[in-house]
Amino acid sequence: MRAALIAALMLAGSPALAEPDAAAIHAAKDIRDGLRYPAAKRLDLVEDHFGTKVADPYRWLENDLRSDPAVADWVAQENALTRRYLDSLPGRDALKSRMQALFAHGRYTVPRKAGGRYFYGYNKGLQNQTPLYVRDGLTGAERRLLDPNDWSKDGTVALAEWTPSPDGRVLAYAVQEAGSDWRTIRLLDVATGKPLDDRVRWIKFSQIAWDGRGGGFFYSRFPQPQEGEAFRSANEGQRIFYHRVGTDQAEDRLVYATPDRPELSHQAQVTSDGQWLVISSFEGMAPGREIRVAPLTGGPATPRPLVRGLRNDWRLIGSKGATLYFVTDKGAPHFRLVTFDAAHPGRRPQGMIAERPETLVGGSLVGDRLILAYMYDGKTVAELVELDGRKAGDVPLPGYGTAAGFGGREGDPETFFSFSGFVTPASIYRFDTATRQIALFAQPDLPFDPDDYGVEQRVYPSKDGTPIPITILRKKALADHAIAAPTILYGYGGFNISLTPGYSAMRMAWLEQGGVYAIANLRGGGEFGKAWHEAGRGANKQNVFDDFIAAAEWLKATGFTPPGGLAIEGRSNGGLLVGAVVNQRPDLFAAALPAVGVMDMLRFDRFTAGRYWIDDYGSPESEKDFPLLYGYSPYHNILGGRDYPAILVSTADTDDRVVPAHSFKYAAALQAADLGARPRLLRVDSRSGHGTGKPIDKLIDEYADSYAFAARFTGLTLRARPD
Repeated sequence: MRAALIAALMLAGSPALAEPDAAAIHAAKDIRDGLRYPAAKRLDLVEDHFGTKVADPYRWLENDLRSDPAVADWVAQENALTRRYLDSLPGRDALKSRMQALFAHGRYTVPRKAGGRYFYGYNKGLQNQTPLYVRDGLTGAERRLLDPNDWSKDGTVALAEWTPSPDGRVLAYAVQEAGSDWRTIRLLDVATGKPLDDRVRWIKFSQIAWDGRGGGFFYSRFPQPQEGEAFRSANEGQRIFYHRVGTDQAEDRLVYATPDRPELSHQAQVTSDGQWLVISSFEGMAPGREIRVAPLTGGPATPRPLVRGLRNDWRLIGSKGATLYFVTDKGAPHFRLVTFDAAHPGRRPQGMIAERPETLVGGSLVGDRLILAYMYDGKTVAELVELDGRKAGDVPLPGYGTAAGFGGREGDPETFFSFSGFVTPASIYRFDTATRQIALFAQPDLPFDPDDYGVEQRVYPSKDGTPIPITILRKKALADHAIAAPTILYGYGGFNISLTPGYSAMRMAWLEQGGVYAIANLRGGGEFGKAWHEAGRGANKQNVFDDFIAAAEWLKATGFTPPGGLAIEGRSNGGLLVGAVVNQRPDLFAAALPAVGVMDMLRFDRFTAGRYWIDDYGSPESEKDFPLLYGYSPYHNILGGRDYPAILVSTADTDDRVVPAHSFKYAAALQAADLGARPRLLRVDSRSGHGTGKPIDKLIDEYADSYAFAARFTGLTLRARPD
């Protein structure tokens, strides 16, 4: 469960700004003095899409660089050019040093309790991967169980998902290599620290759901891809299996599959008392789910329908005996709480807590009470609720920020959560739902004073008049000067994902240097419930771009940002956002940072997880959806003859979520067009994926490059020892 509270502190502040056009003048000189893009061959490839002729000259860049020497050579040349340019940027090394310093403090993950043992991650600061520790008892001695830093020389093999058995005797953990979404699940004897022989392969987008006895676990997997297609082939045919500890994967029992509906994904959960298996089936990123349940009595699990059809969202948050607690949007766009009788799955759900104007975003059952989180107007509060629906009080959060965690089980009132803000790293707290007492478990030592920075929450009008929240981060000490400062504007706007407070050492490095960072809560996200998401998906996608463009105009009109001092940043769906608005309004931006973006909207559904996104974007194969997708696709709408901002396109060679071909084709098209003097560069990280599992040193290098690039063109002067 997540709970969030956004600080609404009145702050201001901006540093003195270099002459707005000075950076662009220097950059233009860089281009004239010899920045030459690698040649990218153009194919004479034109396809007919519902009567529209569409050229795709860089289709060859969709080939896997591991098997196509031409693609590998082009990427190597692009990286060499980009590396020379980025290494020459003033202040880049100073910025990297500050990012390293900002990471150099201990960080804990939220503990999980199993059989009297407490499991948690702890990173000393600059360790590339976070080791996993265990304590026998809350005050027991700390013991390191796993250290993924020993798994590879370059730090790119990571500890991904992990779950202890209910008795705490065996740990199931997933190994992630080079940032790929593929996982291999392994097992560890907790008492001895020795690995078991079990290997469960070809896992992707799966939970690890132990049965109640700790004899095995349920998991989701796809068929093994064909040779050479692991990073490209579409993800279809996911099935749920059961693995018994100590056996070979070949013996794993198939529990649930839908061969007649290969587009469905399936996730397994087991209630905390181990009595019930709950299977959730869904298509793509759409919220609608089918639910099946099966009693776990020691024999084969036989799932029976609890909810049929994909019309509504259903999220299991706890159980007591045969009573299952679900959050749902059925008849409630802002969600409500209902119960099912698992022993009689044919019965209708019973309402427990009605819909409110605030959106019910999640919950959990801990001890004998429910913890529920509500969000409204970007602010979230957590409440304690009795099992008969009566409110027992509020969860005493330590301030304004984001709370995450609250895992637990029926009958045990102990839970843990993390709490962080935009300018404060996460602290870990222990909470007792019976006594409502909160205690600090772990707190980081900070290399800066959070009180020097603040958060200002504002609202601006979009193109159609819709009020859009925006959060401004900057130094408090500059509040009285009201000087426009170089700004990075960040957005996402999709898939019902909410942007809530959270700390970033990278962002803090930008703020330290005197920059401003703005976060816009665009339509398409989940900040205001189902209607807010619907207003930014499918045929309404242009609203997201209009919201972001309006944010840029507002930042300049209100004096936060100078005319030539705005950079924009977005990742994944946010990379699409950046690419689309640059094409639509290149005049607004000095620099753009699209990372791992979806750039070809006519072929996104052909690779790996791309088909999951049709619910939010629409289908390129639909005559109705095609003109919408074609109309904003970043790759297809680059128009020469206009002065574009400086653009640093970032991707990774083993990104099997948004395949790097999107960025390759987009960058090649940018470089071939007449877009003015500022550079358009491609940065391809090696042995990295979409983001998770990336080692700290690679993360720091990427953001030092990106923010030094943004500083160059917005006029922010980078200093080794910022004030």
